[in-house]
Amino acid sequence: MESVVWQGLALSGIFSWIVITCYFDVTKKIRSLLQPWVSHHVVSGTSIILKIQKHQHKFLDALFSGLSCIVSVPFYTAFLPLLFWSGHGKLARQMTLLMALCDYLGNCIKDVVSAPRPNCPPVRRITATKDEEENALEYGLPSSHTLNTVCLSGFLVCYVLSYTQSEDAFVKLGAVTLACLLVGFIGFGRIYLGMHSLIDILGGLVFGFMILAIWLSVHEYVDAFIVSGQNVTSFWAALSFLLLFAYPTPEFPTPSFEYHTAFDGVVFGIVTGIQQTYHQFHHEAVPRIFTSQLTIPTFLGRMLVGIPTILIVKFCSKALAKWILPVVSNTLGIPIKSTSYVPMLNGSATDKKSSEIKQSSYIHKMLFFSQQDLFDVDTGIRFLQYAGLAWSVVDLVPSLFSHLRL
Repeated sequence: MESVVWQGLALSGIFSWIVITCYFDVTKKIRSLLQPWVSHHVVSGTSIILKIQKHQHKFLDALFSGLSCIVSVPFYTAFLPLLFWSGHGKLARQMTLLMALCDYLGNCIKDVVSAPRPNCPPVRRITATKDEEENALEYGLPSSHTLNTVCLSGFLVCYVLSYTQSEDAFVKLGAVTLACLLVGFIGFGRIYLGMHSLIDILGGLVFGFMILAIWLSVHEYVDAFIVSGQNVTSFWAALSFLLLFAYPTPEFPTPSFEYHTAFDGVVFGIVTGIQQTYHQFHHEAVPRIFTSQLTIPTFLGRMLVGIPTILIVKFCSKALAKWILPVVSNTLGIPIKSTSYVPMLNGSATDKKSSEIKQSSYIHKMLFFSQQDLFDVDTGIRFLQYAGLAWSVVDLVPSLFSHLRL
C-alpha cells in the first residue's frame, strides 16, 4: 500500500509541476535571469579558448576527439548491452538509469537556459563525427560530456570498490585519481575542441556532482523497486509519458528532446524487461564473464547472437510504430504530423509550424487540446523503437542465450 501511495504522490507531483510551469511560464522567467549572465561568460571566455587552441596539434585533435567519443551517449548505449550479457546486470541497469537521469536533467538545463556555445569563428570547432556535429546544434551550459563523465565514472568507482570490498587506501586513492584525471581530460578537451566555454565545463562539474550525490543516496532503493516492486511497468509508463511533457521548451528547437525521448524509451524497455525476467536472467547468481561458467568464447558467442538480434528488433519496432501510431491517432481524432519518419504526414498543411511543433508547448497540447495543435508522431515512434531495442537486450536475447546454452 505504501508503494502505491508514493507512486501516486510522485506522478501527481510531476503533473502539478507541469501545470505550474505552464501557467506561470516558469521556463522563460528562469531563462531571462540566467541566459544573459551565462552568455556574458561565454563571450568573455573566448580568449581562454583561443589561448588553448594556439597549441593545436593533429595528435591533440585526435586524442580529445577520441575521448569525446568514448564518453558519449552513443558509446554507452552500445556498451551497456554487453555489460548486461556479461553477467553484471545490477551495474548495467543502474548505469542505464543514471545515464538517463544525467541525459534528462542535463538537457533540461541546456534548454531552460538556452545559452550559446562559443562563437565559431573566431573559435575553431572540431567535429570529427556525426554525433559531434549534432551535439554542436545543442545549447552549451552545462557540458553533457563533463556531467556524464563525473556521474558515470564516479558511480563506477563506488560500485567497483564496493563489489571488490577493497579496504586498501592506495587502491581507493588510485581509483579516485583515475576518475578525476578522466574528468579533467574530458573537460579540457571540450574546450580545446571549441565545443564549450569554461562556464559550461564548470556547470557540468557542479551539476554532475549534485546528480551523483543524489543517485548514490537512492540507487539501491530504485533498484529494489525495479526488481521486486509493485506496479513497476504501469508506474514507469506513466512516468515516461509525463516526463515527455515536463521537458522544457527551448528558445529555439534543438536535438536535445530527441535524445531524451530515445533514452526515455531505453529505460522503459530495460525496466519492463528486468521486471519480467529478473529471477530468470538477471539475479545476482548468474554466470559472470572471466569465470568458468562464462568464458570468453561463450561471451563472444553471445555477442554474435545478441547484436544482430537487437538491431533486427530495433528495425521491427520502428516499422510497427510507424504503422500503428498514425492509425491509433487517426482513430482517436488526434491531429498529427511527422518531421521525418512518415513522409505522408509531412505535407503542406503542416509547413507553417515545421520544426517548432516538436518542442512547442507540450502541456498546452495535453491540457488545452485544439484542432490547430499537431502532435509530432515521431516522438512516439522514437520512444517505442528504443523501448523495443532495450527490452530485447534484457528479455528476448537472454532467452535466446538460454535456448542456445550460451
